[in-house]
Amino acid sequence: MIKTGTEAPDFTLKDQDGNPVTLSKYRGKKVLLSFHPLAWTNVCQEQMLSLERNFQRLAELNAVAFGISIDTVPTKNAQPNQWG
Repeated sequence: MIKTGTEAPDFTLKDQDGNPVTLSKYRGKKVLLSFHPLAWTNVCQEQMLSLERNFQRLAELNAVAFGISIDTVPTKNAQPNQWG
C-alpha cells in the first residue's frame, strides 16, 4: 500500500473523452487518485458522486481528483440512463 504523501510515478491515461491526462502536469497540487472497480456499480457511483460534491472544497485545498477505472472510454463517457 502506498502511504499518503508518497510521490506517485508519472503516468499518462486517457480521460472519458479519450484525451491524454499526465500526472506530472499537476505538480504543485495535491492529487487524489480514486480507483473505481467498474462503471455503474454502487461503489463506483458513490465514489464519483462524492468527488463531484467535494469539487469546490478540493479546489480550495489546491487539490485535484482523478477517478481511475479499468472501464473503456465509451463506458466512462456514458450517462447512467444509457444503460437502462
